[in-house]
Amino acid sequence: MTIQVSSTEATAAVTRREQRDAYLQSLLSTAKTAVPEALGLPALRSQAEAIIKEHTFPSNKQEEWRFTDLTPMLSLPFQASTVSPSIAAEALSAVPMPEAAARLVLVNGQFSAALSEIDRLPAGVVVGNLATLLQSDLQAPLMARLAKSAGGHEVFTALNTVGFQDAAVVWVPRNQVVEQPIQIIYLSVSSESAPTMACSRCLVVVEAGSSLTLVEDFWGGHADDYFNNSVTEVWVDENAQMTHVRLQREGARTFHLGKTAITQGRDSRYVSTAVSLGARLARHNLEVYQTGAQTDTKLHGLAAIAGTQLADTHSLIALNHPHGTADQLYKCIVDNQAHAIFNGRIWVSHDAQLTNASQLNRNLLLSGRARVDTKPELDIVADNVKCAHGATVSQLDANEVFYLQSRGIDAEAAQRLLIYGFAMDIIDRIPVPSLQETLTETVTQWARSSE
Repeated sequence: MTIQVSSTEATAAVTRREQRDAYLQSLLSTAKTAVPEALGLPALRSQAEAIIKEHTFPSNKQEEWRFTDLTPMLSLPFQASTVSPSIAAEALSAVPMPEAAARLVLVNGQFSAALSEIDRLPAGVVVGNLATLLQSDLQAPLMARLAKSAGGHEVFTALNTVGFQDAAVVWVPRNQVVEQPIQIIYLSVSSESAPTMACSRCLVVVEAGSSLTLVEDFWGGHADDYFNNSVTEVWVDENAQMTHVRLQREGARTFHLGKTAITQGRDSRYVSTAVSLGARLARHNLEVYQTGAQTDTKLHGLAAIAGTQLADTHSLIALNHPHGTADQLYKCIVDNQAHAIFNGRIWVSHDAQLTNASQLNRNLLLSGRARVDTKPELDIVADNVKCAHGATVSQLDANEVFYLQSRGIDAEAAQRLLIYGFAMDIIDRIPVPSLQETLTETVTQWARSSE
């Protein structure tokens, strides 16, 4: 069958492509102007810029962006942050975490020494900012890891590499157990003159035999247009363990495009819990690369969105060696006209024999207008594996609500109780009591009258 395309349609398609190309180039120019001279890193940034020039700004004509439309960004002329990182400490009053051994704060991607508390660390553990640490003995090890994770060819990852103004760094030396969690806060503060773009960056290295719990908290209560393009690189070396909590609760007019890339060594264990609550549009690309045998990966996630919010999680677990294990559970609570997206891919190469991997996406719709698109994927080349995946989409069970009402619980409280039970399977996995308490209170507010 031949499909006829009119000249008008073809011209319109070319015009849209040119518009997206021009917009991506404007973001690139903005990102380059914000880089401080001390962090020029010309070879690193030139390589990333070359990658960007091979791409265009994504559209939903591309399979990876089919359900996530970035068109609203095209009308927003984002500018690099001009806000000083010297923000009053009261700005952090909404994100307390008393369990933390250290707190490092980036304001619009720039390190704030005044807001950070990094002087109570165990011996040998380094928590600081890249600009300072590149002047220390860690310069060579840092440069050997920075922007070296797989997946750096993705356009927004490359844009971050071109434009980050500083970076949070956590480095745990060999055979060091960090008992208390370390907290990194990315504080978004809008500019008064124009929509603001920030390139938040983080590098985490857990050397062989060590253990770390890290909490990343993306926070911004402003009501102005904001674009947070974040990248976190995590290296979990041989026989090391890391528990990673990622909490996104930015402002209602924020576009949050985040990448977390994890490289795991032999016999390592990585456990992640990612919670997405805020932003107008939030997309998290979560990529795990197992680079050694007997590697264990556990990914847990929760999105709770309402209004016209969009929350998109694209994940990849690449198993390339034998005896690897992977377990993924991702849940969504979707209200009003919000839209949740899950695209999870588990790749089992030919060499990854005796792999055990499972993946499940569960979705709870609280409105007849809420939308979910889910696409769990298993790509298996090995022939001796145990793998499973699945997805469910459901609403609150009227019979369960009625049962609770028959026991003297009103309708709203009954809905909250059921939502609580749905979400707590994820929240209970967070090993920080203060965060558990905060998230429990937040999620239980999602009950509303059914339509």
